[in-house]
This record gives sequence, C-alpha cells and structure tokens, in this order.
Amino acid sequence: MTANNTSPPFVLASASPARLKLLRMVGIEPIVCKSDFDEDQIQLEDAAELVQTLARCKAETVAPKFKGALVLGCDSVLTVNDRIYGKPESPQIAIARWRGMRGKMGKIYTGHALIDLEQQRQIVRCGITQVYFANLSDRTIEAYIATGEPLNCAGSFALEGKGGMFVEKIAGCHSNVIGLSLPLFYQMVESLGYNVTNFWH
Repeated sequence: MTANNTSPPFVLASASPARLKLLRMVGIEPIVCKSDFDEDQIQLEDAAELVQTLARCKAETVAPKFKGALVLGCDSVLTVNDRIYGKPESPQIAIARWRGMRGKMGKIYTGHALIDLEQQRQIVRCGITQVYFANLSDRTIEAYIATGEPLNCAGSFALEGKGGMFVEKIAGCHSNVIGLSLPLFYQMVESLGYNVTNFWH
C-alpha cells in the first residue's frame, strides 16, 4: 500500500474539456493525454459493461506512455428505453434523438477506470444517474442542435451548458452526467491507498 503522504503523477486519458473542468474544480490539475482509442471496435449490448470496457481500454492505451502514474479513463453513454446512445454522428441524428427522449427519463452511464502503474493495480467502476428531460418543442430542439453543443456530448446534451435548461430533474450523482463522478473518483483513489487531498495543487 502506498504511503498516504505521497502522490504519483495523475493522468487524465481524455480530451474532454468537461472532465478536465470537473477535476480542476476540485483542485486537481491532471496531465491530459487523449487516448485516441477506436471506440467502434467495442460492441456490447449492456450499457454498464460497455462504458466500463471503453474506460479501461482508454486508460490502458495511455498508461504505457507514463511511469508510476495514476491514469484515469472515462466513457459515458445515455440510455432511453434501454437503447444506448453515444455522441450523435450528425445534427439530424441529434434532432431525432431529442424528439425521442423529450419528456422522458434517461440514464447516464459513466465508466471509470483507474490504473495505478506504481502498484500494478486497476479499479473499474460505473456510475449511473437518472435524468428527466423537459418536453421540448421541435423548434427548441432544432435551435439547440444548431448551437453545435449537443454534437460533442453523449446523449446529445450538455448539463453544464445550454442543455442544463432542458433537464428538469436528476436522481443520482450530478457530475456523473457531465462525464466523471467525483464521489466515485474519490472512492477509487482512496481504495488504492492514496489520500485524495494530496493531489490538490
């Protein structure tokens, strides 16, 4: 077990500005290293299994570039009526999705994989949050998609952006919807034997 008064370099295996912002918000300044892992090669029907596998693959892709670091990989999808949705491939797809999910409850699944290169250990977890969407008009949906914001987001909305207006209620972890569950991250770091406060800068 690692001594609590030391902390290895911390690496975020993601190019997500939202995840970086969440970590900075809690005082952690990670080394950012995009994984460039080809997500299309993983085809799984179970949302929790899918995001955990993708998070692990992203972290494992980045890990060899660093020595003795903690490497975090994440991946998120939205499910509505048990259908899995990642980032929309086009504005037309995003519009169709919003027409299908307005007025409904969806679930955001975010996989978290934390690789400890020093101890040769790995923890993989999944956070699940229920999201209740407003019943938007076609005009509002089209205007929102036209901003471009939803095209970079799993589920075609950004809770921390304009899309926050269209989420009526959340049951579960708020930051999990943005792409990284901070309480879950804290539990994972501590379970590896580190004191999360030592990563504050």
